[in-house]
Amino acid sequence: MAESKKLVLVFKNSIGKEITFTIEDPKDALTEAEIKAAMDLIVEKNIFKKNNYDLVEAVEARIVNTQTQEYDLVV
Repeated sequence: MAESKKLVLVFKNSIGKEITFTIEDPKDALTEAEIKAAMDLIVEKNIFKKNNYDLVEAVEARIVNTQTQEYDLVV
C-alpha cells in the first residue's frame, strides 16, 4: 500500500476568490506556527500571483494523508 502526504495551503486573493497550493511530501516536523508564518510571508512579500490577482489573506492549511491500495487485475 502506497502512502503519500500533502500540505494544502488556501489563500484568498484580491477579488475574494480562494486559491489553493499543494506541496507534495512536506517534512514531518512542521508546526502550525511554521506553516502560518510561511503563509503570512507569502502574502506579505507578494510571492505568487494567480491570474494577475494578489494573494491577500492566508485562509487555512491542512495536511492530507492518502493511502493507495493497488490491485493486480490479472488473474
